[in-house]
Amino acid sequence: MAATLDAAAIGKAAGVTAQTQKDGVVKIGWSRTDVPVTVDGMRLAPAAGLGSWAAFTPMAGNRAMVMGDTVVFQDEVDAAMDAAFAHGLSVTALHNHFFYDQPKVFFMHIEGEGAPATLAADVKSVWDAIKAVRAAHAQPADGFGGATPTSGKLDAEALAKIVGHPAEANNGSPKITIGTTGRMHDQSIGASMGLTTWAAFSGSDALAAIDGDFIMRANEVQPVLQALRKAGIHIVALHNHMIGTEPDFYFTHFWGKGKAADLARGFRAALDAQVGVAKH
Repeated sequence: MAATLDAAAIGKAAGVTAQTQKDGVVKIGWSRTDVPVTVDGMRLAPAAGLGSWAAFTPMAGNRAMVMGDTVVFQDEVDAAMDAAFAHGLSVTALHNHFFYDQPKVFFMHIEGEGAPATLAADVKSVWDAIKAVRAAHAQPADGFGGATPTSGKLDAEALAKIVGHPAEANNGSPKITIGTTGRMHDQSIGASMGLTTWAAFSGSDALAAIDGDFIMRANEVQPVLQALRKAGIHIVALHNHMIGTEPDFYFTHFWGKGKAADLARGFRAALDAQVGVAKH
């Protein structure tokens, strides 16, 4: 039988007040009062949907499960995600809740299992990473920074060789597409129906941008995300595209800038991480 959680210990580890809910779940929160946000022209009160939270439910063996939703501005996502991974937490979604928001707000969902106080400290590390970004720059950035790629020559064959899959050049932008198969509502579906991983390159060999989409089974999500981040590639979304597939599929969208060959190697590293999961 799962033991009752110590809200005081969780709150102390997280550095905030923790409250026990009627069902025994312990919750902590952090309201984003530090950056004013407007939605559709209206100033949005933090209580109306700009609060990060984490909830802890007891498990057997004096352990707990944590689930949470983390409010992040665009320039905070890398720091928040890297901190989550560094402390053993899983990232389970990254998406928007609003349209016409200024600055743009995203929400990163997390999950983990372990000792309750340790999990609370892990969540604190994610929140602290976000606070460090805002301490350095009070207002969210309007770009990733660095040079902006301009149109030039991209060696599609060289990129294909690095990735290990053919590249199709379309108006000077090489694109690599890798399909898979599944089922949905008792119907076989494949690449042409959207079951693809792909990456497109823009710019030049010396300075390029990569954008794309990874299709993943549930147990492949964390290895792929971590491999992309290790390569310096930004995760810009994590969500599903379909409901009712067999198996369940998840999709992460990404963006990066740098030498085209380096970007291709980062993409290849994520593919290899995915294959490594499939082999086990």
